[in-house]
Formats: sequence, C-alpha cells, structure tokens
Amino acid sequence: MDSERGLHRSTLTPAPVVSRAGGSDARPADGESALILVADDVPANVELLFDQLHALGYRTVAAQDGPSALATAFRHRPDLCILDVSMPSGDLGCEDRATGFEVCRRIKRDPRTARIPVVFVTALNDTTDRVRAIEAGGDDFLTKPHNRLVLGARVRSLLKLKAATDALEESFRKLRELEKVRDDLMKMIVHDLKTPLTSVLATLELLLDGDFGSLSVTQQQVISDAEGKAEDLLRLIEDLLEIAKLEETTLPLTLEPIVPGALLNEVVHEWGVRFQQEGAHAAVDVADDAPAFHADRALLKRVFANLIQNALTHSAHAVGIRLSARRDPAGVLLTVADTGPGIPPEYHELIFRKFEQVRTRHAPRVRSSGLGLAFCRLVVERHGGRIWVQSSEGAGSAFHMLLPLEPPAADSRGAA
Repeated sequence: MDSERGLHRSTLTPAPVVSRAGGSDARPADGESALILVADDVPANVELLFDQLHALGYRTVAAQDGPSALATAFRHRPDLCILDVSMPSGDLGCEDRATGFEVCRRIKRDPRTARIPVVFVTALNDTTDRVRAIEAGGDDFLTKPHNRLVLGARVRSLLKLKAATDALEESFRKLRELEKVRDDLMKMIVHDLKTPLTSVLATLELLLDGDFGSLSVTQQQVISDAEGKAEDLLRLIEDLLEIAKLEETTLPLTLEPIVPGALLNEVVHEWGVRFQQEGAHAAVDVADDAPAFHADRALLKRVFANLIQNALTHSAHAVGIRLSARRDPAGVLLTVADTGPGIPPEYHELIFRKFEQVRTRHAPRVRSSGLGLAFCRLVVERHGGRIWVQSSEGAGSAFHMLLPLEPPAADSRGAA
C-alpha cells in the first residue's frame, strides 16, 4: 500500500486528519475517535492493522519507514503509535533492524509527543529485543502474528491511560496559571498596601510623641496597641514581598561574619520586653565549639523572630524558649525549641508551605497568615541550608536550622 492509499483509508468520517500544530497536546474533537499511527514497511501488515483498528472504531494514518513515521507523529500528534522494529532507517543514523527503537526514542524525547503511547508489533521475539523496546521508551510489545483481541485490549488500555495523563497535565497547567494569577494579584495588593500603612504608622508615632497635644494614659495605651498591630501588618507585608523575591531568586544576601553566641543573645535581648509581657522564659545554650559563620544577619534575625513569634502566639500558657547553637559536620546547627503545644507529625512538612496552618486541640485558635515558616524555609535555603522541625502534639517543638559556614557564592553579595 502506498502513502496516498494509507491516508485515504485513515478516516472513518469525511473529516480530514487534523494537523496538531503548536505547543499544546491536542485532543480529538468531541465525537471524534482516536487517531493511531501505523508504521510498517510491509503493505500487507499495514492493511491488516488498518482493518482491525477500523473495526474497533479508530482512525488511522500510515508510514512506511523511520523518517516518515517521525514526520507523521510530529505533524498529526496521534493518540497512539504502532511501530514495526525493522524498517528502512533513511537518515536516522541507525541500522534498519533497529529503526523502530530509534523512532520511539525520538518520539519520547520530544516534549510535543513524549506522552504518546508506543506499541511495538514485530516479528522479533528475542528477550534482547524486548529489553531494547523498554529502554527506548516503548509502552508495550506484541509479537507477529499478533492476536486481534489482545491488540484491541492493549490499545484501549493505553488510550485510557493517555487520556487520564493528558487530563491530569491539563489540570496541573490550569492550576499553575491560577497560582500565577493569585501571586501576581497578591504582589499588586501588597505593594499598594505598604505606602498608606507607612503613613498610618508615622501618624501614630507623632501622636505618641505628643506632637498633636498631650494624651491620657488610656489614649497612649490604645494608640500604642494600634501602632503595634500596624507594625505587625507591615512585617506581614514585608514577608510577602521578600517571599516573592526569594521564590524568584532575586533577593541577594548581604553577608557578614556572625558569632552564634552574640547573635542568639542579641535576639533574646531584643525580645526581652515581649517575653516579660507573655510571662515567657528564654535561655541561650551555645556549645563551646559552635563555629562563626557568614550569613545575612537581618534576614536571619527575622527567621528567629518568626519562630519565637509562633512559639508565643500558639501556646495558651507561658512558654519556655531555648535558643541553642552547636557545631555540625555540615556547618552550624541553630535551634529554637519551645515547651508549647507541639505539632502533629503529619504537619511537619506542610507547615513550611505558604498559607498553610495547623489546628490542634492543645493550641489556641489564632489568626495567622501562614507565611512565617514559609519565609524561614526560603531564607535558610537561600543560605544553602535546610530547616526542619522535631515535634509531637502536646510535647513542644524544636526547629533546627543547619547552615553552611559559607553560603553559595552565587546567592550572596557583600564582603565576608
């Protein structure tokens, strides 16, 4: 059978085979059957497969050698390919006895056709040939003369699998688009919020300083509380902006030498008033061999601030907090441990994702953005380290940060 005859037999309906151009994987139109490419250099074999596939309700298109099989696959994007192994190789640069394997490899290597199932129908029946078919990316292997019922069952199964995979890929693509829209909207809103909030904070500060007249004690307390909430909101906005920068790997690190003991004591001192207000107890434990390291001090202090904030706000009672540092073969291990309600094991990975929150029976219900730990993870990873939690519900939590002594050079700037 020549090429024109194969294409004439390729449809069960008057509609022509549609060329599937573009980057997306086209699906058959509603009511249109799947298109199957049959590549074999023996016209009688093509005729037989055409008859069997037409009887099952499928459309077909033919190819007689390796180059035409590839060209047809890229042009028509069939839903399934049936390949003979031994065909003229043309300019594919392989032996004729292995043409089908090379065609399969190229189909699977190209993103446009990578998910198209490939079935080898060949007279070759050696174990080595089956292994080569698997290595080439083939999805099934039938030996000539093949059984018509087996062929039909294999084709139906692979087409169902491809349809499910295509649907999953399309859903994932739409999800990524929605996530991008959400992130872009979030960035726009955050940028628009920061300027008026800064003005609000400036006004509150002027009020507290008495620039608009003296205030009573009650007025000072109310305005001070409002200023504190506004500062919390500003920190949230800054977290959102910097998370976006960290995710896009555009936020450089300003590195400086850091002594663990000095850093942890500085953090505890800055949180001293808050610890007194919450009735919390903080302790610093630095091992004698804890090494100095290089990091972005401002970002690292915000990581500690987020971890301490979580410990204070998610506990219904006064909490104990311990900040520690020790040497590790990979660098320095920094830990923030608390005696709070703890975190169930099933949440240990979830809590480091954006907008994720944990609800337990031991912890009070608090308003949280779900961004603090996501920010911590991104900052630590930006330094070339990793962060994880050890915890169980009702038994406190320990957040560990393992940082290298020198962050990757590509992720930093400034003098060490």
